[in-house]
Amino acid sequence: MDCCLIAVGWTDPSMWIAALEVALGLGFVIFVHELGHFAVAKMCGVKVDKFFIGFDIGGLKLFSFRWGETLYGIGILPLGGYVKMLGQEDNPAQLRKEMERARQEGGGGMGGDAGNACGTPTLRDDSAEKRLFDPRSYLAKSVPQRMAIISAGVIMNMIFALLFAVVAFLFGVKQNPTVVGGVMPGGAAWQAGLQADDQVKEVAGRKVYNFRRMTEEIINGDVSQGIPLLIQRPGVNDPLEIIVKPEQLGGKPTIGVFNSSELKLDKEKNVLPFEPESAAANAKGLLMPGDCIVQIGDQPIRSYGQLQDYLVAHADEDLTVTVARSKEPNSKTAKPEDMEKVQVTVPKSPMKQFGLIVTMGTISAVQIHSPATEAGIQAGDLLKTVDGKPIADPMKLPDELHKRAGFEVVFGLERAGKPIEVKVKLSSTRYAPSAQPDSPVAISELGIAYHVLSTIASIEPGSPAAEAGLQAGDRITKIKVTPPSKEQLAELREKYHNENLGQNEVTLPFAEDEHNWPCLLSIMQRLLPGTTVEFTWHRGDNPMTAKATPVAAKDWYDSQRGWLLEPMMFVQKAGGLSEAVRLGTQETADATLLVYRSLHSVVGTKQISVRNFGGPWTIIRVALMQARQGMGNLLIFLTLLSANLAVINFLPIPVLDGGHMVLLIYEGIRGKPADERVQEILTWIGLIFILSLMLFVFGLDFGWIARPGAH
Repeated sequence: MDCCLIAVGWTDPSMWIAALEVALGLGFVIFVHELGHFAVAKMCGVKVDKFFIGFDIGGLKLFSFRWGETLYGIGILPLGGYVKMLGQEDNPAQLRKEMERARQEGGGGMGGDAGNACGTPTLRDDSAEKRLFDPRSYLAKSVPQRMAIISAGVIMNMIFALLFAVVAFLFGVKQNPTVVGGVMPGGAAWQAGLQADDQVKEVAGRKVYNFRRMTEEIINGDVSQGIPLLIQRPGVNDPLEIIVKPEQLGGKPTIGVFNSSELKLDKEKNVLPFEPESAAANAKGLLMPGDCIVQIGDQPIRSYGQLQDYLVAHADEDLTVTVARSKEPNSKTAKPEDMEKVQVTVPKSPMKQFGLIVTMGTISAVQIHSPATEAGIQAGDLLKTVDGKPIADPMKLPDELHKRAGFEVVFGLERAGKPIEVKVKLSSTRYAPSAQPDSPVAISELGIAYHVLSTIASIEPGSPAAEAGLQAGDRITKIKVTPPSKEQLAELREKYHNENLGQNEVTLPFAEDEHNWPCLLSIMQRLLPGTTVEFTWHRGDNPMTAKATPVAAKDWYDSQRGWLLEPMMFVQKAGGLSEAVRLGTQETADATLLVYRSLHSVVGTKQISVRNFGGPWTIIRVALMQARQGMGNLLIFLTLLSANLAVINFLPIPVLDGGHMVLLIYEGIRGKPADERVQEILTWIGLIFILSLMLFVFGLDFGWIARPGAH
C-alpha cells in the first residue's frame, strides 16, 4: 500500500468560496500523487485493489464505488491517500499475510505481460520464489518496474507543482515587496542600522524580489558569521551592504523587520479604515476607505516610513491630514483626474495607562554608527539621569527626547556600579515600535534599546493602579486583558456597522526574563472602552490579584492615530506563456530547494526548531489566507505544498516512497529482496515514526505542545 503524508469570518460568502477552493486544491494535490502510482502500476500490469483519497480507518468512508477490479473512494480521515496494490502492504501485521496471498497462483509463470505499456518486459525469474507470485502482483514485477511505480507519485507532484506555478503567474500573484516597514527595537536589523523604507535587494548574494523569499533566505542562511544584506536606501544613490546577525526568536533565526504599508486606508470589504473609538474614528471630517494620505500640515508625505517618523515627532499635536479621495467611491481603479483633495483634522491620541511606573532596566542593545556608539555607551549600562535629572518614567523617556532631536544632552549612566557621564548630540527621530512580546523600548535619537522590568517603581495617587491596591515594590507576574461585555460590543457593532471589532482576550506573562510591559501598552491603545485588565502580582511571597480599567493620560500621547493602512503589495503577472513558464520553473525549483534547506536547518544546523512544524490545520489555515488573496496566491501555495509532498515522501523512511526505493535499490544490487522479517521490522519502525510525527504536529496545531515563544 502506498501512503502519501501531509504533515507540514465565516459569515462572509467569500470565505466559503475560499474554503471550497482550498478543499479542491488540497484534495487535487493528493489525487495527482496517487494517480501517478495508480497509472504506472496499471501500465506495468499490476492489479490495483483500492484507490482512496483520505484514509478509510476501520472501514469508515464518505463514499466508494467499484469500477472494474478497483475500489475507488474517499476515506473519513482527510490526511492523505493511498493506492493498494496486490502484493504490497505497509501494515507490519499484514505484511507476511499479504506476501502469501500474492503467491496464490503458484507455478503460473510470468509470461503473460511481456512488452507491456511500462516499457520493460515483465519479470522472468527462474527462482522458485519468483515463480510463486501472482503474475499481477506488485512483488512479481522487475526492480525497474517497481521503481517506476514507486517514483511516479513524486514525479506527478513535481509536474503539477510546475503547472500550478505557471498558471499562478498567468493569473497574477500578489506579493509583498522587500521594503522595510519597521524594525523591532533592539533586534538584529535595528542594531545593524536598517530603517523604514529601506529595500532589501539581496540576501547573502541571492536576489530577493518579495518579502517571503527574503525571510526564507534569512531563516535558512548561514547565521554563524552574520548575513550580508544589500540595501537600497531612499536618497542614497549607491546600494549599502549591511551585515546582520540574526537572533533566535520563535525557534528560528530572525532579524526583526516588518512589512511596509501603502499610504492608502484599508479598502477591504467589511473592514473599517480605522480602529473603533480611535483618534481617526473621531476625526473632524470622515476618513473613508481608499483615502490616500498625501500631506500632513505643510509636509508632503511620500512613504510609510516618512509618515511614521512624522507621527512620532508630532504625537502631541492635532493633525490636519490631506487625503486624495476618489470621486467615485465604488470604483476599483481611479485615475488622478478622478481624485479630489480633502482635509481631515485628526485629534491627538492620549495614551491609555494605569498610573503606575515600572522600573528601568539595563541597556540591551546599542545601534551601530549611532550617537550612543560614538559616545561609548555599551549594552549592560544603566541609564540613570538626563541633564542631571533622574528618569521619571522609562516608558515616557523616548517621547521626552523626541522633542530634543538635534540638540546635545548629558546622560548619566551606571556601569558595573560606577557612575559615568556622557554628552551626546541626538540624531533625528526614527520610528521604532515596541509592539512585540519581549520587545525593549528604543530611543532612536540616541541609538539605544532597554528593557523595562516588571517591578513597580511608583504609583500615582488616585490612579486605577492605586485603586486596584498596587504598590511600589510589587512585582507583576501576569496580566489578563478582557474585552468589553457582550452588550457593550453589540452597541459598538451597531455604531460602526461592523461585526468584526477585533477584540480578543489576551494574557501576557511577566516572568523575570519576560519584558512585556511595552507590548501591553501597545495592545491597550487599540482596545475599546469597557476593557478591563486583571493584574496578578507578588508582594513579597504573597500572590495578589485585582482588576483595573485604563484611563487616558493627560500629557502623554500615542503616535498612532488608529487609521488602518493597506499592506504594500505588487502583483507579479507574466506577460505571456513563455514568461509564465520561466517564472513557474524558477518558483518550483526554489520551492523544492527550500524544503531541503529547511530540513537541513532543522536536522543539520538545528537553527529551526521542530516546534515550528505545521500539521493539517496549519496547512488549511495558511491555504485559506492565500485563497483570499486570489487564485494565483493559492496556486503558489499548492506549488510549495506539492514540492513539499514530493520531497518528504521520497525521504528514506520506511512506509514512505523513499523507504520503498531504498529497499528496491538494495534488491537490485543484491539480486534478491531483503528478508521478510527485516522488511517487517523496518515497516514497524517507519510506521511508529510517522504516527509519532503526526501526533506531534497535531499537538502543535491544537496547542497541546507549545510552539517556540508561546506561553
